Amino acid sequence: MSIKIEKTDKKDELKLEFTIEATKFDEAMKKVYAKSAKYFNIPGFRKGRAPMNIVEKYYGDEIFYEDTFNEVVPEVYAKEIKENNIEAVSRPDIDVKQIGKGQDLIFTAIVQTKPEVKLGKYKGIELKKVEYNVSNEDIEHELGHMQEKNARLVVVEDRAVEKDDLTVIDFEGFVDGKAFEGGKATNHELTIGSNTFIPGFEDQIIGMKIDEEKDIKVKFPEDYFSEELKGKDATFKVKLHEIKKKELPSLDDEFAKDVSEFDTLKELKDSIKEKLEEENRKKEKYETQDAAVKAVCDNVEIEIPSGMIETEIDSMLQEIEQRLAYQGMKLEQYLQMIGKSMVEVRKEYEEQAKTSVKNRLVIEAIIKEEKIEPSKEDIDAKVKEMAELYGKKEEELKANDNFIKYIEDSMKNEKAVEFIIENAKIK
Repeated sequence: MSIKIEKTDKKDELKLEFTIEATKFDEAMKKVYAKSAKYFNIPGFRKGRAPMNIVEKYYGDEIFYEDTFNEVVPEVYAKEIKENNIEAVSRPDIDVKQIGKGQDLIFTAIVQTKPEVKLGKYKGIELKKVEYNVSNEDIEHELGHMQEKNARLVVVEDRAVEKDDLTVIDFEGFVDGKAFEGGKATNHELTIGSNTFIPGFEDQIIGMKIDEEKDIKVKFPEDYFSEELKGKDATFKVKLHEIKKKELPSLDDEFAKDVSEFDTLKELKDSIKEKLEEENRKKEKYETQDAAVKAVCDNVEIEIPSGMIETEIDSMLQEIEQRLAYQGMKLEQYLQMIGKSMVEVRKEYEEQAKTSVKNRLVIEAIIKEEKIEPSKEDIDAKVKEMAELYGKKEEELKANDNFIKYIEDSMKNEKAVEFIIENAKIK
C-alpha cells in the first residue's frame, strides 16, 4: 500500500493517489463473492452455488469491482488520512485509475483541508455592555399570564358578542350560491379575535345575540390553500348558540396560594422578579458572548472551503429533519408544504452555515494560540453534572471516550469565549 500526496492549484486542497496491492484487492474480492454468492442464479447451478469464476464469466469480470472497492477503500482511506495528519473537511472526490482482478488498485482522492486561520485582534476588543432590568410592568405581565391560565369561562346571556368572547356557532359557507366542501360545522367554538377564521368573519360575529341568525360575507385570501376557493367571495349562514367570557381571578393572597407555594401576593411577585432577573442574566450572558465572537470574527479574513459549508448545511438539515420527525412529518413533505426545493433551502442556509463554520474555526485558533485546556477538576465537575442530569453513573460516562472528548471540546470553546470577554473593553 502506498500513497502520494500533492497540492492542487486550489487553496486548501490536496490530491491523494493510493495504490493498493493486487493481492489485497483479490482477497477482498473473494470476501465480496462469499457475501453475495447467494444472490446469483446461474443455469446449471443451484442458486448461490456457482463458483466465482463462473459468476464472473456469466456476468462479466467487473461484476465484483464496485463492491470490492467499497470493501477495501474506506478503511485504507481513513487510516492514511489519520497517519498523514490530513484534516479533510470534504467528502473525497474519487477517480479510479486502475481496477481489476490481478492488478493493483490505483485511485485518486481530491479533498479539501481545514484552512489556516490568521487571527486578527481578539484581545482588547470593544464591546457594549448588555443589561436588562426587571420592571413592574414585566412582573404584572407575568401575573397576567397566570391569571389567564387560571381564568374560568362563564356563560353570558344578557348582552351581545364582544371581542375576546368564546362563541358557539353553526355555520355553512356558500360560493356562487353553492355549498362547498368543508364549509359546514355545528356547535363550533370560536374565540372572537383569535384570527383563526377567514379575515373579516370574526369581526361580523361581534354584536350578534343568542339564537340570532346572520349572513356573513367574506372574501377568501388569494393565498388560500384551496385552489377552488382562493380569491372567491363567499357567504356564510351563521347561527349563534352561546356566548362565554373569561373571568379572571382577583390578584390577592388567595390567588397566590392557589397558583403557587407562596402565602402572599408579595412573595409571589418577589419570586417572579427573581426568576425574570435570572432569565435576564442568561440573556445578557448569551448576547455578550455572541457579540464577542462576532467582533473577533469580523477581524479575520478567511476563505472557507465549500466542503465545510456543505457539511454544516447537512447538519442543519438533519436537525430540521429530527424536529419534523417529532411532528410526524418528513423533510420532503415540509418542502412541498412551503413550496421550495432542496436546492433553494440549501442556498438559504448558506450564509448561516458560513458564519457558523467561521466562528468555529476562529475559536479553535484562539484555543490553540492561548493553549486553552480545561482542568481535570473542571471536567470531573461537568461529568458529575451531566450524570445527575441524565440519571447515569459518572464511571459510565467517563468510560465513554467520545463523550469525554465532547465535554472537553465544549469546555474549551466556553473558556475561549470567556477569555475574549475577560480581555475586552466593555463600555
